[in-house]
Amino acid sequence: MKQLSLLAFAAMMACSPAKPPQQQRLIALDPGHFHASLVMQRMYPGIDSVAQVLAPEGPEVEQYLAVVDRYNQRAEQPTHWQTEVYKGPDYLQRLAAQPAGSIVVIAGNNRLKSSYIRSSVRAGMHVLSDKPMAIDPAGFDSLKAAFAEAEEKKVQLYDMMTERYEILSILQKELTHMPAVFGELEKGSPDNPAVIRESVHHFKKNVAGKLLVRPVWYMDVTQQGEGIVDVTTHMVDLIQWTCFPEQVLDYTKDIVIDSARRWPTAMTMQQFADITGQPAAQSDSVLQVYANGAFSYRLRGVNARVSVTWAYEGGGDTHYALTRGTKANVLLENGELYVHTQTPDSAALQPLLQKYPGLALERIDKGWRITVPDSYKKGHEASFAKVMEAFLQYVKEGKQPAWEVPNTLAKYYTTTEALKLARNGQ
Repeated sequence: MKQLSLLAFAAMMACSPAKPPQQQRLIALDPGHFHASLVMQRMYPGIDSVAQVLAPEGPEVEQYLAVVDRYNQRAEQPTHWQTEVYKGPDYLQRLAAQPAGSIVVIAGNNRLKSSYIRSSVRAGMHVLSDKPMAIDPAGFDSLKAAFAEAEEKKVQLYDMMTERYEILSILQKELTHMPAVFGELEKGSPDNPAVIRESVHHFKKNVAGKLLVRPVWYMDVTQQGEGIVDVTTHMVDLIQWTCFPEQVLDYTKDIVIDSARRWPTAMTMQQFADITGQPAAQSDSVLQVYANGAFSYRLRGVNARVSVTWAYEGGGDTHYALTRGTKANVLLENGELYVHTQTPDSAALQPLLQKYPGLALERIDKGWRITVPDSYKKGHEASFAKVMEAFLQYVKEGKQPAWEVPNTLAKYYTTTEALKLARNGQ
């Protein structure tokens, strides 16, 4: 057979159409929470516009598909997602048949999340999971095993920590690491913690101008998880991220849970029906939803307190955050950011103002209020695309920062151990 010369081979290849690079495909696995659709607000380079949806039959997957369609139909910056949908009882078996290296997005029933994560990782797929990734000590053990399997399979397993991308979170972190302003982080005590994070939420709320329909299981803490292991995930993450940035935490040595408690929110059957869209049961019974919790703990000797409260309805969600330093306290309250100090010096804050043009200082009795322009406030929903972009970069690089996985384990150890202590009545 006549051999092809190198010159002829090169010429032939130059005339051949270039094969487009293979794109990774997104897989929405049983998308039961609206966070699953929020990552679909935009398109991503290198990600196929055809997304796989694998789920059981039910209203939750229909709501997910409706939201994705709204993104495609919107007037400004419409997306162009196409969905290949399979709805059936064997959706997990269908998952195993998908190509390794696919990206699985998990946001839904938290009781099922551990098995979904393990199934995806075992199939050689990357996983972006909504919080909480674990809702009890058994879930924490499963998460540890999942991270070990992810390392073995060389895939990325990542948590949707959207709060890190909120401007007020970023500024609190920046201020805490300005020694001329903040000094050093105090240690505090159980009665007077150096770090406090509190939040108030509501079951009945509007998202994107529409009443949010909650899944029926959302009020079942065996499926959703108690409040002490749900929203607190964000607060514990922010404490770690703010106080010990890019430092590897060891949950076996660095964390001690001192006290914890839990209490329910009462909900009538009519209220339950209003937020789930289900017919109201003819019953005068009242649901007791253990959505509230608080705990005190020490992180590398720093005393911290975390609490979450859920009311049925009210105003918007509220967040309170206090971090105490030797020179100043950084406080977030009612959406306003303050630096409380007895020796206010605007010159010390100039580096922050230069880094974030548009910030302004307002002198108050206790120090300064930092005014943040609306242009920096992109909103909670916009943060999901930021998380996705970071995750896709880790997938591309084949690794995460060295502190991410151990600190994720530290976070879930904290919340699940607090739950265990609270359930023991201590």
